[in-house]
Amino acid sequence: MTEKNKLKILAASDIHGESRIAKALARKAEKENVDLVVLCGDIVGFTETENIIKPFKDKNKRVLIIPGNHDTNATADFLASLYNVKNINGYSARYDNVGFFGAGGADIGPGITTEGELFKTLKKAHSSIKGIEKKVMITHMHPEDSLSEFSGFPGSNSIRKAIHEFKPDILIHGHIHEAAGAEEMIEQTRVINVGKEGTIIEI
Repeated sequence: MTEKNKLKILAASDIHGESRIAKALARKAEKENVDLVVLCGDIVGFTETENIIKPFKDKNKRVLIIPGNHDTNATADFLASLYNVKNINGYSARYDNVGFFGAGGADIGPGITTEGELFKTLKKAHSSIKGIEKKVMITHMHPEDSLSEFSGFPGSNSIRKAIHEFKPDILIHGHIHEAAGAEEMIEQTRVINVGKEGTIIEI
């Protein structure tokens, strides 16, 4: 943990099976001495898949993942089992006083998820961390009426609804590559499109 008991996170998304990006992120995680790495979906790709999680484990980093719209949940479960990391699609994890809950997928691609399924998954994931002081919601897709919609891809009403109902301190997501780095406040939640270069977050 960093000073003042803050949890330091490296969050990234949309690696798409590029081991070069994964290795660069792992070096960043080590240099920044992060407590946790979060990968917000679209982890594997059509080319390399072998060195996507391993670089982080080689640096002794804890890793949370969710599937994107190019990953299936079965793929995320396989990676989690193979590398001893945690897929929190529909589940939660707790590190000290911070609870993480997530839902992967999007409205297009092999990992297609309906709005109804997405909210149901987030509700299930959140149910086990009620009462935790600080909460981080992890999705692949972006919320409706957010900065990431600028590219013409509508966001998720279910994610927007989850922000309102579950009141996470932070929402981290990816999916819209062109909006990587975009940050805004939706109600009382800090919303960050973390992108493939990765974003350092302290909570």
